[in-house]
Amino acid sequence: MNKNWRTAFAVYLQPSVIAIVFLGFASGLPYVLVFSTLSAWLTEAGIERSIIGFVSWVGITYSIKVFWSMIVDRLPIPLVTRWLGKRRSWMFVAQIGAALGLLGMGLSNPHEQLQQIILLAIWVSFCSATQDVAIDAYRIEVLSAEYQGAMAAAYVAGYRISLLTGAAGCLYLAEYTSWNVAYSSMAAAMLIGIITILCIKEPPIKNDEQAVQTEHELDVFLGVAQPTTLWQRGVAGFSNIVLSPFVEYFNRKGKLGLLILLLIGMYKMSDIMLGVMANPFYLDMGFSKTDIAQVTKVFSFVMAITGAAVGGVLVARFGLMRPLFYGAILTAMTNLLYASFAMNTPTLAGLALIVSTDSFCAGMATSAFIAYLSSLTSTAYTATQYALFSSLMTLPAQLLGGFSGVVVENFGYPLFFIYTTIAGLPAIILIMILMRYHPKHVNRAE
Repeated sequence: MNKNWRTAFAVYLQPSVIAIVFLGFASGLPYVLVFSTLSAWLTEAGIERSIIGFVSWVGITYSIKVFWSMIVDRLPIPLVTRWLGKRRSWMFVAQIGAALGLLGMGLSNPHEQLQQIILLAIWVSFCSATQDVAIDAYRIEVLSAEYQGAMAAAYVAGYRISLLTGAAGCLYLAEYTSWNVAYSSMAAAMLIGIITILCIKEPPIKNDEQAVQTEHELDVFLGVAQPTTLWQRGVAGFSNIVLSPFVEYFNRKGKLGLLILLLIGMYKMSDIMLGVMANPFYLDMGFSKTDIAQVTKVFSFVMAITGAAVGGVLVARFGLMRPLFYGAILTAMTNLLYASFAMNTPTLAGLALIVSTDSFCAGMATSAFIAYLSSLTSTAYTATQYALFSSLMTLPAQLLGGFSGVVVENFGYPLFFIYTTIAGLPAIILIMILMRYHPKHVNRAE
């Protein structure tokens, strides 16, 4: 690619890149309000800890969004789609739904209407996950691959700001007013995303001949190319909406398709596994909750956004694969800083240094990785395929992360952090293989 640095930085001046900051804000706000912030509200209300734990299951909605992503991809919303277009209509309806759900929570009393709050939290989660599917599709389709690093960085920035707003901001409002006022105010804050949707343009509709051919071949294979019965029409619809996105992906990527999926599952491995034991590590090293909050909220917030912005510039400057490769190396290697820190006398300055370095590298890698995932999608199935990739991105690491405590208990923190570093090596090797054997296949930005 080899653009000059001025052109690379100019990607952040694109109107669509600026707009995605506000959409990222609208995406992250409901998420934090139905998780950690809701837990704080219910705890203060005296709700049993076991019930609060069960309430956290609303998060499953975000992990299974791939199951209805194909509906977002293919089906219009009566009247609204004609007004706003396919992507903006789904974002608009989902954000309205999330805002009304948050308002309903703000008007509820956990002592008398706990079941109502839980049901509303599930509704908000569903609407939030749905808007995430639509926003991801919009982000990928509205600008070409070379801008996807900047789009990812802008999205991360907006998302991080919303997490701070929905956590610290909501707690602050609840402290000086009430939880009802706080949640009602957060519902009003969803207007930021709704207004943004009304101001942005709908991505252009692109015809994907390869996808059309895939659907036709599937219909022929299933014997429903010319459906005459209700059953045949149902099978044809299921094939086009559910099966085609997956078949099209493997038709397009060929034998490398499995390697790419393996890379997606491995790329965030070291980062997510470390995150599971991060707070226990800080506490075990003798830091207070105030120390941890100050360092992780301030340093982590600033450095993650900075790293994401740098990652977006690097993608615009060098294309996808080199930033992806260096991001994987840095994300794994920074875990060794934690190992060194665990073997020495802990200081607050040292904690700030490793958290800042780790957040910067993770932010940079995240921008490159999101841009890479975006480049893998077909314009005909953007929402479905990206939802699949984003689910695969976290699931293996979360499963292995469940054993993190066992590793710490048996081997201690230094060896645990070395273990998480080693867990990042397969991703580095996979990127090297993909760069060597099929560079154009995995680097559309170039």
